[in-house]
Amino acid sequence: MLDLIPLASFSDSILLLLRIIAGTIMIYYGWPKIKDLVQNAKDFENMGFKPGWLHGTIVAAVEFLGGLGILLGFLIWIPAAAFGFEMLLGAGWKITKTDKPFTDWSYDLLLLGLMLTLLAFGPGAYAVNFLL
Repeated sequence: MLDLIPLASFSDSILLLLRIIAGTIMIYYGWPKIKDLVQNAKDFENMGFKPGWLHGTIVAAVEFLGGLGILLGFLIWIPAAAFGFEMLLGAGWKITKTDKPFTDWSYDLLLLGLMLTLLAFGPGAYAVNFLL
């Protein structure tokens, strides 16, 4: 059976790489939101998410702080579930409320898939959780 899954023996390394990729992406998109919460709130208001300060702050925290949690492998089921839910809502909003093409919302679905993978398989052995 293991022969049918050629990279199974590297699963902890692959989960580490997945966490580095996903965490870096989350931090990259979360940093500008955390850095300027006032502008972020205005952006969310302009997109129709009211109150913008509430939605914007939640998204900023999920992306930046959650990205740090994913990167380190600390309690990843919390940020993975939160960010996965954000990506599901984001894709749904882009599909139903905007004229955005597939290329704009397929990225959200890919990130949702990464979060589901982390929820299903955990952070792997190279995580802060296993050091505590």
